[in-house]
Amino acid sequence: MFEQFTIVTDPVGGSVAVSAVFASLPLLTLFVLLGVLRMRAWLAGLISLGVALIVAVAVYAMPAGQALLSASEGAAFGFFPILWIVINAIWVYNLTVVSGHFDVLRRSMERISPDTRIQAIIVAFCFGALLEALAGFGTPVAVTVVMLMALGFRPLQAAAVALIANTAPVAFGALATPIVTLGTVTSGAAADPRLTTETLGAMVGRQTPILAVVVPLVLVAVVDGRRGVRQTWPVALVAGLTFGVGQFVASNFVSVPLTDIIAALVSAAAVVLLLRKWRPAESPDLHTGAADPERTEAGRVTAGPADEAGEPGTTREAAAAGTTREAAAPGPARDAPVEVLRAYAPYLIIIAIFSVANLAPVKKALAAEPWTVIFAWPGLDVLGANGKPLSSVNFTFGWLPAAGTLMIVAGILTAVVLRIRPGAAVRAYGRTYVELRHAIVTVMAVLALAYVLNQSGQTATLGALFATAGGVFVFLSSILGWIGVAVTGSDTSANALFGALQVQTAANTGLDPVLLAAANSSGGVLGKMISPQNLAIAASAVGMAGREGDIFRRVVGWSLVLLLFMCVLVTLQATPVLDWMVPR
Repeated sequence: MFEQFTIVTDPVGGSVAVSAVFASLPLLTLFVLLGVLRMRAWLAGLISLGVALIVAVAVYAMPAGQALLSASEGAAFGFFPILWIVINAIWVYNLTVVSGHFDVLRRSMERISPDTRIQAIIVAFCFGALLEALAGFGTPVAVTVVMLMALGFRPLQAAAVALIANTAPVAFGALATPIVTLGTVTSGAAADPRLTTETLGAMVGRQTPILAVVVPLVLVAVVDGRRGVRQTWPVALVAGLTFGVGQFVASNFVSVPLTDIIAALVSAAAVVLLLRKWRPAESPDLHTGAADPERTEAGRVTAGPADEAGEPGTTREAAAAGTTREAAAPGPARDAPVEVLRAYAPYLIIIAIFSVANLAPVKKALAAEPWTVIFAWPGLDVLGANGKPLSSVNFTFGWLPAAGTLMIVAGILTAVVLRIRPGAAVRAYGRTYVELRHAIVTVMAVLALAYVLNQSGQTATLGALFATAGGVFVFLSSILGWIGVAVTGSDTSANALFGALQVQTAANTGLDPVLLAAANSSGGVLGKMISPQNLAIAASAVGMAGREGDIFRRVVGWSLVLLLFMCVLVTLQATPVLDWMVPR
């Protein structure tokens, strides 16, 4: 039997400040390795985990056995349910590529409007949000960049548009994986029954929808400057408003995992309906030709999901040449209506399955044994500073109701609808694991790191230190999430690292823990566009590897402006001006 461990917030000389120096070492290690040394994310995660284990044992006197068990629970949670969602969601996407229906989907979007500015909204914002909803983890950027190139966008422009668009939907990406993670790591950090996936999702759904209204306007500004905003603001505003309303309604009243799927489809439908009645007075030809100097550098185009380390998934040789030919063609090929319906079928299947699974009677039944099993992690015995067992030592294994399991069901039905042979579907599933091998190690390492930080007391120490900032911390909370995503490239990882810290700081300063936890995720989405991982994905996708700095300069200003907007919003939500927006 392993020795019981009780968390101590100030293990070094009874000083929180001195203890915080040691508690910050694992995070500083991660930041330096990723942000300064540009080390691979999976390796940086493993090294940082090693530092966290050393600090836990040597400084916080956590028994080595307990520290290793804590890491093992975190790694297990990283795979199930987190990676279980991502892997199976990307498999469904890969099935559409294998069947050729992904190209059908792209052509159907191209036919909606020949206007480049509107195509940026449809492809990067609406369809990118749908990809984020299903897969996340770099997939939307890798895929939409290729689609934009095929539509005639310049490489740098396509990269900037894809990165900026991949903001508002990120918090609910991969079937709300960041929110699920946030709910798990914060549930035992404070005695607040509201710290659940549902309530945190509802709070985020009262922040990011406001951001969503602005993003399409930013996209058309990037594509065509002030003229673009002046001429296409109706469609940009409709796309943003309907997406924001869809996010709010879905996250608060329907289903947190389905939030982005619903919002993306509602927004796309609204844009299509508007374009049947309204068109811009002028549609300047902004497409590039084969002689474009940027395009000639794009010798390789990545057309598949990318992992957390910023490594592209499936690379297709000479795709740039094909892209140029498609851009120069008079118009997209017209597919049979039944093939277009099949192209959209996977997303309709997913919505149907998750809608049924979220019906109250079904959800209640699936939450009980034998479909869901809750057990204490074997041998892990950790008490909080209050002397009570941490709730995080209990592991929930909902093998059937898990979003990843439901995605497998959706994948099987997708294979049937798209007429994919079982052997091809199985091979696609195996390739998905190979493509994501580094992402798997990265996520498991970061979640193991988060569990060690939380269960050894290192997070509690940092929370006590941040509490000295008082009410000012409410403004800084979004920045903390932004830093986390900018470094790790993942809102899920940032929530795992800082979610408990936000909640503990809120408890120590008298701020609302639900608001600060949500701010970590909402602020974090704005760091996605400048993370080294996402920049590498975008650069690889447009054939400009090594010019990540050029892309960074295109998007960093927008990242900072939108972050300031989020900081002000969260601050106002902590005051009587907007505190009515916080769930009670």
